[in-house]
Amino acid sequence: MLLTVVLSLVMMASLFLMLYAAVALVQDKRLFTSAPKDIQAAVQPKAERFPGAHVLGWCLLVFAVFLFVGTIICGGWDGVRNGFSFRQFFCRFLFMLVSLKAFDVLVFDWFLLCHSQFFPHYYPEVSDLVGPHQFGFNWRSHLLHLLAFLPVSAGIAWICTLFS
Repeated sequence: MLLTVVLSLVMMASLFLMLYAAVALVQDKRLFTSAPKDIQAAVQPKAERFPGAHVLGWCLLVFAVFLFVGTIICGGWDGVRNGFSFRQFFCRFLFMLVSLKAFDVLVFDWFLLCHSQFFPHYYPEVSDLVGPHQFGFNWRSHLLHLLAFLPVSAGIAWICTLFS
């Protein structure tokens, strides 16, 4: 269970690294597809914050994706080594994904979008658009993700049991 919690925390860190790299370094409007529509419309193209910022941002994004995938592989490998059943794999991956979604809702949506100056710091043009009224703007996608986690966890669990 401890490894599952640690892997969940690493997934959260990798998701945060993706967000930071996209918002602060890459600053490409194409990476804002999950933001509220009014914020997407208000975001203006930005020059590099410093020479090499875009390259650094893309490298961090790629690293974060590998880190994210690595947590799933590590969780699967540990389960195979410890003789996990399908149910144990399923519960591990479902816990990891639901924890990640909770982090997304609480940290990204509630705190960063609604109660901090994170986005306006990098995009001053959105300062009048962010705030508590934005919370819950994407509740449907969150619910769809939660529903999708069931078959995704089952699929990953099934793949892992093939190696057991």
